[in-house]
Amino acid sequence: MASNEATKKADAARMPARGAPSTSPQRPTPPARPAPKRTSPAQFFGEVRDEARKVTWPTRKETTITTVMVFIMVVVASLFFVAVDQVLRIAVGLILGIGA
Repeated sequence: MASNEATKKADAARMPARGAPSTSPQRPTPPARPAPKRTSPAQFFGEVRDEARKVTWPTRKETTITTVMVFIMVVVASLFFVAVDQVLRIAVGLILGIGA
């Protein structure tokens, strides 16, 4: 029981008594943000056009290669999921005794 008493004393020293108001330090309030500047539609579309000029567009060859790779990965994923589906179908059939 000595360890419990020592723990109670240590806790009492660290925490204020029950019902006593806690004195937590007040956080400073952050400075108010200035209102954002209004942008005209012409200025907005001008900025959009400037950003679009910075885009690096892929070449026809890069687009073709990427498209072919996507189709190959779709076929590989399809074959994988068909195989897993068949294995699970057979396993469930054996466990439940269906189609034996």
